[in-house]
Amino acid sequence: MRTAFGLPQALMIILVLSGIATLTLKYASINVQHYADSYTREQAELFMQSATEAALLQISGHNRAAQGCLRDLNITSSDSRFTAQITVQRYYLADGTACVGTLSTPIQSEESNGIITMDIVVETNASHPKILHPIRLERRSLQRP
Repeated sequence: MRTAFGLPQALMIILVLSGIATLTLKYASINVQHYADSYTREQAELFMQSATEAALLQISGHNRAAQGCLRDLNITSSDSRFTAQITVQRYYLADGTACVGTLSTPIQSEESNGIITMDIVVETNASHPKILHPIRLERRSLQRP
């Protein structure tokens, strides 16, 4: 009788190869999710910068003397993937009379006139099909409109 691979050895080789293939596919799917989440996070950070600029544009065009200070702004991305809630905490104004209430803080230096403190919160839309995991970014910023 000749020696050769028997059925148990062939099954063992098939099991080992299928285990290696399963591990490879598992790590590949983990990498795909990681890259998708990283891409979504980068998009959210870029959207946060754009939302900050859009808020500054709205604030600079707003008539504080007639309508008071803007407090809350909501901005949604064009593809409805992200929403930004922007809350203006303080206006630092040299005259202090353009805004009513505690939203305005009078200052003494002319260089700091018109600076605002704002909180920006960007969240993903959980019902959007391209979002795998929800992302929430927060930033406090001192800006000059």
